[in-house]
Amino acid sequence: MGIRFDSVTVAYDRNIVLDSLDLTVEPGEVMALLGPSGSGKTTALRAVAGFVRPVSGRVLLGGRDVTDLPPYRRGIGMVVQQYALFPHMRVDENVAFGLKARKHPRISKSETRQRVAEALEMTGMAAYARRHPRELSGGQQQRVAIARALAIRPAVLLLDEPLSALDTQLRSGMLAELARLHRELPDVSMLYVTHDQVEALTLADRIAVMDKAKLRACGTPRELYRAPTDEFTASFVGGANLVPVTVGCGAVSFAGTELKVGTEGVLAGARATLCVRPHLVGLGQGPNQLAGVVREIQWRGATHRLYVDVDGHTVMADLRELKDPPAYGDSVTLHFASEDAVLLPAGVTHA
Repeated sequence: MGIRFDSVTVAYDRNIVLDSLDLTVEPGEVMALLGPSGSGKTTALRAVAGFVRPVSGRVLLGGRDVTDLPPYRRGIGMVVQQYALFPHMRVDENVAFGLKARKHPRISKSETRQRVAEALEMTGMAAYARRHPRELSGGQQQRVAIARALAIRPAVLLLDEPLSALDTQLRSGMLAELARLHRELPDVSMLYVTHDQVEALTLADRIAVMDKAKLRACGTPRELYRAPTDEFTASFVGGANLVPVTVGCGAVSFAGTELKVGTEGVLAGARATLCVRPHLVGLGQGPNQLAGVVREIQWRGATHRLYVDVDGHTVMADLRELKDPPAYGDSVTLHFASEDAVLLPAGVTHA
């Protein structure tokens, strides 16, 4: 079952928190809503769940207009950040709760037991069925919350920052589990809200980038990473070097240096923003050289990140761990390949 936002606008006391959202999630697709706090992503998810009513526009599930339907009649599973488990209930009772609460259709006791067992098995929590939430780790509690959502066999699964309360190692493991569930449940559409670009890039089939209540861009992770359409998307999806340039013929000018990059479709003399990902910037001699001074260096285990001042602009370079890294204040030369650069409209960071 797919999800469609048809010009959906949500407002609180005339304050628009979601502005004319047009977006389609295909059946069986994982769509990540990615953006900073206040961008409208959680509001969009709540509109699908039925917890907020749009002031205009429609929400459709499988082609059916559900804008006026109450949440319990939408057949949706939902997982939130804080698990929302009942502490006095065992794991199996928590998972069964959604089934028992459903009015249409009624589920028999035997089928309830079967669905609970299947959901716990699918999430790797079958051995913990008789435990209470307080006896589980954070990651295990989140698995129970996911099992509860899956037990009703939803056509649509909504996930609202489901991993943000977990530490880095648990988050990585749960991402792998969610990816596995997606493979095992290919017909379930997932709408995944996050502010974490790694989660979005890892899990989603497509990413919708949100900012200031509006949709900024939508595409596959590879499309948005390799060919962002504006500065906001470039900086929020993966991080990027963004420097102002003047466009020439087959080249751009930055800090008095000519850089060979593709300029197709951009008028000579126009101002633009050059986008290069930090891991595509090298140290030393090479094509498209930039001379600067090291202002900060961070060791990140497998890599060093250099922050280099180039004519008043900071350029980042992520380099495989250096045996003899430069020091603060050292003069260095950076370079990047022409095909690794993208030209963006100048100064377009917010709608």
